[in-house]
Amino acid sequence: MPAPRTTLPWPVVALFTAGYLAPYLLPTVVGRLDAGLPLSATEAGAVGSALLLGSASAGFLLASRVERIGARTLARIGLTLAVLGYGGAALAGEVTAVIAGAVLGGFGSGTVTAVAATRIAAHPDPHRVSTAGLLGVSALAGAVYLTVPHLGAGRGQPLAAIALTALAVWPLTGRLPGRTAPVRTRPEDRPRLPRLRAGLVLAAAMPCWSLVQNALWGVSGRIGLTQAHLTETGVGVVFAVALGAGLTGVLGAGALGARLGRAVPIGAGTVLIAGCVVASARATGPVSFAAGEIAWNTLYPIVLSYLIGLAASLDPRGRWAVLVGSAGSLGTAAGPLTGSVLSAWAGFPVMGLVLGAGLLVVAVPMTAVALRAGGPRVAGAVLRRGGAPEPRVVEFRVEGSAVPVRDAYGTAGPRPAGAAPGPAD
Repeated sequence: MPAPRTTLPWPVVALFTAGYLAPYLLPTVVGRLDAGLPLSATEAGAVGSALLLGSASAGFLLASRVERIGARTLARIGLTLAVLGYGGAALAGEVTAVIAGAVLGGFGSGTVTAVAATRIAAHPDPHRVSTAGLLGVSALAGAVYLTVPHLGAGRGQPLAAIALTALAVWPLTGRLPGRTAPVRTRPEDRPRLPRLRAGLVLAAAMPCWSLVQNALWGVSGRIGLTQAHLTETGVGVVFAVALGAGLTGVLGAGALGARLGRAVPIGAGTVLIAGCVVASARATGPVSFAAGEIAWNTLYPIVLSYLIGLAASLDPRGRWAVLVGSAGSLGTAAGPLTGSVLSAWAGFPVMGLVLGAGLLVVAVPMTAVALRAGGPRVAGAVLRRGGAPEPRVVEFRVEGSAVPVRDAYGTAGPRPAGAAPGPAD
């Protein structure tokens, strides 16, 4: 009998949306940073990288501290930092103040994402929650891309959109739990990370995967403007349609669920993304540019949702989810600068070939982890190393006997007379 569908934790979905919005808006943030500021395209890419590096730093710092500090407290701190940082950067008129605000806002986004990742890992169906979060951020980012070009050419609009989103999500934090773990002062009291090898391999591969995505994403606006000969409004429309296609992809991933496991979507999906990266970087007209961006943005959230679910399945306390996400943020942080440097050095087509080759290489270890540790997560079950669910063991004691009677599936079925009630009752 299939397990009943659990209710989506909407505050967690909202936190996920607020935390991921800055990376999704990276092209327009980086593309508009030079408006009124003495920044070159490469320097603007470096500012975008600094923003995302702040996000990664927060994840590494807070990976094992969410339960001890409390999800509610940390979420409120992160959202406050995002409002102050991005809002300050939107209003600032000096380069130093803009950079400081972007880094502070990035740290806030990373804090919010760490809380969201921990709560997703604690949910019985992490893939369903992550797909809902990706739906939210894709829809919101698409709306921003359609709206921002009509609000003027300043750099403040996309930054203000991120700040206002964080402000809007703040009231929902009251439904998050407080501290759920005692403060541990001794290192030996801290529980060890499970599935250490699989987690380390995934954490090592994730930066390269994220770097490629964001290297292209960070310069996609420039490709559309200079190589595909589109206007800013035209590029915004392409991005909005592409993110709308991403919504379709996420809906498909949510409907597919664990039917194909995680190895096929992660491995085959990454190979297909590599082809899209090459095609987008070589685009010389509106049609080819739109086709590459739409295909790429359809596949990217699908694979990302399975990667988030895979990381969450490695540790129900969410530590690997935060660490893998933060490792991905390191690659995300290096992406804009990498894309700017590669395109300036060799041009967009060569940049696409280099990035596509990197994705093909990194697809191998990620698929291997998914094969070994990526079995479907079943509510109430403990996953074996190979991914199959372990039956939950419940012990009953027969009166007058020291021998426990075990119900391997934890059901409240018939038992010997006089047996004490077990945890399942």
